[in-house]
Amino acid sequence: QVRLVESGGGLVQPGGSLTLSCVAYGDIFMLGTIDWYRQPPGKQREWVARIHSKGATNYTDIVKGRFIASRDNDKMTVWLQMNSLTPQDTAVYYCNTNGIDGYWGQGTQVTVSS
Repeated sequence: QVRLVESGGGLVQPGGSLTLSCVAYGDIFMLGTIDWYRQPPGKQREWVARIHSKGATNYTDIVKGRFIASRDNDKMTVWLQMNSLTPQDTAVYYCNTNGIDGYWGQGTQVTVSS
């Protein structure tokens, strides 16, 4: 069994920054591709970013240039650095591996508000 645990969410003012963490625990030998998703209040979950096992990244257009995904495979950890945050970034953020039907974290709330 694999468990993903996100942390780092919180309340931040517009224009501010937060860095989310996602740590993998359990029966996992190697951390593969990790996706970040978010679910804004009252909306559907949406894909945000992907970081491949060797560090290549992809981002949805609305966060490109503002969000940076990184990882440390030895620590089984990935991060999502989020800069220039806007109220539209308010959401519960999740990390995921092994696809939609794979493993999900419990989510961490990010609220961008003045």
